[in-house]
Amino acid sequence: MMPYSKFDLSRVQQDLGLTIHETTHFLPDLPTVAPDSLLQETLANTMPLALAQGNEKARSEWIINPILTAVRRLSSSPASVFSGREFNIDSERDLVGYVDFLLARSPRLLVLESPVIMLVEAKPENLNAGLGQCAAEMVAAQIFNQQPELTIYGCVTSGELWKFLKLYKTDLTIDLEPYAIAPLDRLLGILIYLVCEG
Repeated sequence: MMPYSKFDLSRVQQDLGLTIHETTHFLPDLPTVAPDSLLQETLANTMPLALAQGNEKARSEWIINPILTAVRRLSSSPASVFSGREFNIDSERDLVGYVDFLLARSPRLLVLESPVIMLVEAKPENLNAGLGQCAAEMVAAQIFNQQPELTIYGCVTSGELWKFLKLYKTDLTIDLEPYAIAPLDRLLGILIYLVCEG
């Protein structure tokens, strides 16, 4: 079951009724957040492994997951991170399947509770190829939350580069310019803002 991966941007527009806006840097200037020693040490050990192997699974486990768990650790608000989560929301619209990472504004670790704030899709290379899939997952999160006024964020990442999306009602905004993993304190500042306050 992989229907999320069947979505590209044109199908998201046609089947899910989204209006796509392309921009550069829709995020405000945000304070940076210094990585803690655990994240710094982990990435020092795991990034060379992930980059050498170059596949999606290695990047997910050894770059993306340590960063997202650090976001949970360092954020001032309750946040939970789910990895490889089945997220079956609407089978008639193909909004079913597994998502790479899902972040919720909730302290619960065993049960997924709303609001789901952010979906993170791992891709080994071409980030644009994952935009439609991530957008479909964001629509599913919107339905799951049952809070139509709530903004949902998405991210397609190779671990090294992070491209952000924002969904408000039926308006999907895509930041055309990816953010690099370095400086890490800038990336952490963005992710923590999106999860806690975005």
